[in-house]
Amino acid sequence: MTLKEGRRVKLVTDLRLAGEVEPAGAPSAETGLGAAYLALPAGLEGTVERMNEHRHQSQEVREYERLKSLLDDFGPQMPPGSRKQLEERVGSLEPAWIAYQEQRLRVTVRVRFDNGFVLADAPGDLFTPA
Repeated sequence: MTLKEGRRVKLVTDLRLAGEVEPAGAPSAETGLGAAYLALPAGLEGTVERMNEHRHQSQEVREYERLKSLLDDFGPQMPPGSRKQLEERVGSLEPAWIAYQEQRLRVTVRVRFDNGFVLADAPGDLFTPA
């Protein structure tokens, strides 16, 4: 399912949320005021307020992007030996780049339910169109 901001969604499974309670906007030093438990039933409807897509980017992938950009921008101007060395390094990092591109996007959403509750950073696959 493609989630979009402003789209109505429905929770597909019962959720149990447990953890520490902290006042919204409070400094992180004021955490741990108590434990909490909240249950949200399947079928609860709300609206997507924000959507984020994530992929885990390893050090190899970041290095590939940096070196590939360098090669694309300055490769023709580089001395042949340096260019060849850079091309070899980019080639050695290419499998990590290909695996990164094939990696499934992890989607998280912030949903404001009709009852006023807000669920942030929730996995997108917990929701279906309403």
